[in-house]
Amino acid sequence: MTDQTNFQRHRRLRSSATMRSLVRETHLSCNDFIYPLFVVAGKGIKKEVPSMPGVFQLSLDQLGSELAELKQLGIGAVMYFGVPEEKDELGKGAYAEDGIVQQAIRFAKAEAPEILAVADTCLCEYTSHGHCGVIHGETVDNDESLTLLAKTAVAQADAGADIIAPSNMMDGFVRVIRQALDEAGHENIPIMSYAVKYASSFYGPFRDAAESTPQFGDRKTYQMDSANRLEALREAASDVEEGADFLIVKPALSYLDIVRDVRNNFNLPVVAYNVSGEYAMVKAAAMNGWIDEKQLVLEKLTSMKRAGADLIITYFAKDAVRWLQES
Repeated sequence: MTDQTNFQRHRRLRSSATMRSLVRETHLSCNDFIYPLFVVAGKGIKKEVPSMPGVFQLSLDQLGSELAELKQLGIGAVMYFGVPEEKDELGKGAYAEDGIVQQAIRFAKAEAPEILAVADTCLCEYTSHGHCGVIHGETVDNDESLTLLAKTAVAQADAGADIIAPSNMMDGFVRVIRQALDEAGHENIPIMSYAVKYASSFYGPFRDAAESTPQFGDRKTYQMDSANRLEALREAASDVEEGADFLIVKPALSYLDIVRDVRNNFNLPVVAYNVSGEYAMVKAAAMNGWIDEKQLVLEKLTSMKRAGADLIITYFAKDAVRWLQES
């Protein structure tokens, strides 16, 4: 007979669904999610992104029904990305008063003011070359780009953005944007910094959705090397010092160690970005019947919370909330 005094009975706390729920350490709720939306110029447009089933480019006249659905689900924040009608070398649509994101934010704040409008602050969707700043030859000029990014942030805040989320990875972007917002009377608008953004292979479907693929080269001179860990802490520390209010780690799933590092070293809210490639892989596997999509998605979102994320930017937000409600 087995000597039952020599080991612990860990399975006692796994004996039923109710017991497992009672002792669960990490929980998901609708309050954890920020839902990305792609807004395009034009009318009557609801165009599915081929590489992202269930994700659409929407024209402004389609935005109302989307916001109503998010409100009904209890999702309290939307991140807006814009696809302009025209692009140019300097990405003028990013900081124009009537830029597509500015129009979307004004509409959204009139239609559903309780839903937070998070404005992605970058130039890549608006530039003809697809890079996140001003180009000289094939080099992105860091400091010249900062001027335009600051103008973009102020234009978005003027339009009613509740949170500015700069994703450009230019050195000093938080400091310059914070100063510009304060000088424009937006000292109470927080900055959700893409503090740790890697040059990742997981962004391909997003570039389809945002029509922002670089026309030459890549973004490795300003986005981080995926092999680096200590660099993430240096990047985050700079943004904290410069006035960031949230710290984003992007991508999430292959960088959960970085999410935990940022959580352990800084006391600001940490945001994990569950990016387009991570979404597309799950969708493709689910469509082929290889996985249980609901169980897998909830597991991976839980892993991001367990790693230390306070919030998750995810294209699965609507599905996740419905699944949680079913449970």
